[in-house]
Amino acid sequence: MLAGLTAGAVEDAEARAARRPLADLERAALAQAPALDALAALAPADRVKIIAEVKRASPSRGDLAEIPDPARQAALYEQGGASAISVLTEGHRFKGSLADLEAVKSRVSIPVLRKDFIATPYQVLEARASGADLVLLIVAALEQPLLQQLHDLVSELGMTPLVETHSRDELARATDLGAQLIGVNARNLSTFELDRDLFGELAADFPDGAIKIAESAVLAPADVAHYRSAGADAVLVGEALVTGDPVSTLHAFLAAEDAGAAEERAAR
Repeated sequence: MLAGLTAGAVEDAEARAARRPLADLERAALAQAPALDALAALAPADRVKIIAEVKRASPSRGDLAEIPDPARQAALYEQGGASAISVLTEGHRFKGSLADLEAVKSRVSIPVLRKDFIATPYQVLEARASGADLVLLIVAALEQPLLQQLHDLVSELGMTPLVETHSRDELARATDLGAQLIGVNARNLSTFELDRDLFGELAADFPDGAIKIAESAVLAPADVAHYRSAGADAVLVGEALVTGDPVSTLHAFLAAEDAGAAEERAAR
């Protein structure tokens, strides 16, 4: 599944490259205002932080929400207390686009992540030209030399790489990159199976100083509390926010630690 999604995203990027020369894209990327500091926005704090996702569909769940106005959706996320916005830009299985990213970036004042299957420098330049502050890099989809090249390019353009892992070996590869923002996705993108406990199993292996992001399997405040208790600095949430009221859901998720602490006291 992951290989197919990555190949499709690269094919789509090549089609766009045929219409927009690399030199033109580079000029547009360099003309953008400097990227926002995502590391500061997601730095460890007294409470968990939320990366809220604009997500219409997924291969595992099918259609989730139409989201005719992604900018409005993102504005509600910011209103609800999100620290960053993730925008799916893959067009086939997730029904997103770079236009969604540009619309969101024009509306919010917090960092915006391009979430896609990035495997070429052209896609990284597209992200910056569209205003992205962060770019997702999936370790499982990339050989280490290409992963390093893309990681370095994202950083050179002033953006922050979010390096996504799914195993201890992949976390070691992220560490070798010098990654400062590392995610653990509970969903295995090869099988699409979920393991909510994976983050906790890997948390102790994060490099010193890296910001810990837990991804997927977040449907209720208890899931946020579970990740926070395992050491997550931030949690990426998609489905739960697009299928319900985003503001009230975010408020509930951000209060999850208080609820979790109360449950722990009651259990003693």
